[in-house]
Amino acid sequence: IISLLDLAAKIKKKEIFFDYPEKALGLIFDKSSTRTRVSFQVAMNNLKGSTIDINPDKTQIGRGEPIKDTARVLSVYCDLIAIRTFNHTDLEEYAKWSTKPVINALTDLEHPCQALADFLTIKEEFNDFKNVVLAFIGDGNNVANSLLLCGALLGVEVRIACPKGYEPDKLLLKKARSICTNENLLKITNDPSEAASGSNVLYTDVWSSMGEENKKEEKDKAFKGFTIDRNLVSQANDDAIILHCLPAYRDKEITDEMIQSKKSRIFQQAENRLHSQQALLSCLLS
Repeated sequence: IISLLDLAAKIKKKEIFFDYPEKALGLIFDKSSTRTRVSFQVAMNNLKGSTIDINPDKTQIGRGEPIKDTARVLSVYCDLIAIRTFNHTDLEEYAKWSTKPVINALTDLEHPCQALADFLTIKEEFNDFKNVVLAFIGDGNNVANSLLLCGALLGVEVRIACPKGYEPDKLLLKKARSICTNENLLKITNDPSEAASGSNVLYTDVWSSMGEENKKEEKDKAFKGFTIDRNLVSQANDDAIILHCLPAYRDKEITDEMIQSKKSRIFQQAENRLHSQQALLSCLLS
């Protein structure tokens, strides 16, 4: 991951270029997307390759063709396949039957490409990950899960603050702790102030993810007090930065003031989706 982030930094500074003119990336997106879709398309274009949008509504996928058949056929046409879907098991099924690399562009369980951009942003700010404390305030969702896994690999202290009943996936947390050389670096709390105190990075995401529209009212009540606002930010270190994977519901999980503040690195973080994914694609195509 460190090598990948270093490569992404070089790509961002235009210190290194890649040329894959006959390579194709297939995008299978069951979920709506702005940053993930556009960043993958632009990244592949920058590599001189091409992308094809395999929209389930306009292909046999939407008519019930088995994943094992789709994956084997796309492996002939494409050099890489990026999947953005709901069930993590569907991603695993594509990976099982595909002979080409399959990228997790988001599932309900994990969002690893987002985590790469997040840690690239943190590395740009603090130069390395020594003594960095990342506090995620919000739902123990796919973003929180990936921050735990990536943080465990990098030796970063990751604190997840969420209401009771909304903690990260237990099996994934167990996996993260088995990876981490010091499992005490991974902390789960129900107190936002406890997580924010002395942290270097304050991070949040929407409270209701795609597919949870029917839970919106229930979750809005449960997450009262978990907003990143001026008060919560004041409890972090003076050098603390603010992250959000977007889209944001301003004045809900984060105030408009904090999005626009000098501490915000949210749009730098969004830009880094492009550079980290271009680095990932170039490695997989090499």
